[in-house]
Amino acid sequence: MKEANQWSSKLGFILATAGSAIGLGAIWKFPYVAGTSGGGAFLLVFILFTILIGLPLLLAEFIIGRKTQKNAVESYKALAPGKKWHWIGYLGIITCFILLSFYSVVGGWILIYIIKGFTGGLSLSSGFDTLFINTISNPYAAVFGQLLFIVMTILVVAKGVSSGIEKVSQVLMPALFILFILLMIRSVSLHDAAKGLKFFFMPDFGAMDANTILYAMGQSFFSLSVGVSVMVTYSAYLEKKENIVQSAVSVTVLNVLVAVMAGVAIFPAVFSFGLKPDQGPQLLFNVLPTIFNQMPFGIVFLLAFLLLFLFATLTSAFSMLEILVAVLSKGDSAKRKRYAWLGGLAIFIVGVPSALSYGILSDVSIFHRSIFDAADFLVSNVLMPLGALLIAVFVPLKIPKQALFDELKSGSGIKRKWFTVWLLLIRYVSPVAIIIVFLHVLGIF
Repeated sequence: MKEANQWSSKLGFILATAGSAIGLGAIWKFPYVAGTSGGGAFLLVFILFTILIGLPLLLAEFIIGRKTQKNAVESYKALAPGKKWHWIGYLGIITCFILLSFYSVVGGWILIYIIKGFTGGLSLSSGFDTLFINTISNPYAAVFGQLLFIVMTILVVAKGVSSGIEKVSQVLMPALFILFILLMIRSVSLHDAAKGLKFFFMPDFGAMDANTILYAMGQSFFSLSVGVSVMVTYSAYLEKKENIVQSAVSVTVLNVLVAVMAGVAIFPAVFSFGLKPDQGPQLLFNVLPTIFNQMPFGIVFLLAFLLLFLFATLTSAFSMLEILVAVLSKGDSAKRKRYAWLGGLAIFIVGVPSALSYGILSDVSIFHRSIFDAADFLVSNVLMPLGALLIAVFVPLKIPKQALFDELKSGSGIKRKWFTVWLLLIRYVSPVAIIIVFLHVLGIF
């Protein structure tokens, strides 16, 4: 692969990879799932499963990518020539294509809110629920926001890995953490903020049930972007000397840290204003604007929060488009720009029905779901766990044990006992856990 060594530094790789993992799943989905699943109890179980399931899967994808130095399709061909395992790569591309098609719709909503914020459209005393409905049901606003988000993603990916994704991630990720710190300080300073902190950090195991455990298990590998070969693509741009064990641990820690920071920024504010923590997906566009609107300088903090969400959404979108561009361009830098635009615009076109699914296409349903929700269900509950399961099976089955150890040890010096622990987790624990989650979300278990 001609672009295999394009990460200019390990820090750049870690920030870009963390940016891919830290998206709406970590910042938006995690707080509301925690809010409906026991708060602190969910947090504890989530961290446990992230270590036992998410981290081993992340390392597995890193091994595939760095070992082969190839894209998400060619890497599997190199490791299992003449077999059909490369369809894992195609599955990842299809998953990311569909995912970005509706993910960009949410990115568009965020952009619309930011534009409204700077033009005074969010300075309301009430009615944020109506504003949200009007925004997502307006076909022109929804499609324009989606297109704007896709174009921003294309412009970065078209510039390349080090000049585009890495450079922008090195700005957006620190900015994300700075905004988080400011919001956390403001949130914990509110009246009755301690109630929110207690809810989030004090485990109430009496509130736990089988669903809590299964949600935490699913969130643990969804939140790290594993299962779609994005991490195979990113790690293919690494040099052999880099410590992929340290990088995987760093990305995992950053992901958990952001999830915790999201909870600290949100739950104290929610409890301070007497709202319930189980508001679901409405949390970002209805509840938080209502809260910030009641604070002194609330519009400033609301815009900061929206920018934070935008940064996280963009850094994830980069990786979703990159996996497609890497396969199409086959490492030829001259073709990157063309395929970034062709791929991005194709994703935009496929995503238009999702953008219109709350407006003029609201009467269209697929298995009793809106177009947007059907695409979300297909990706989150079918394609991603299937991809994660196949990768968990592929790595110990098709890569010799000694080759796996040598790849992990290269640049890290990992001890044999820790390698054995990882191998047991990826060979037995991860597949069983994924199958359980898979069956549960499909209503079978």
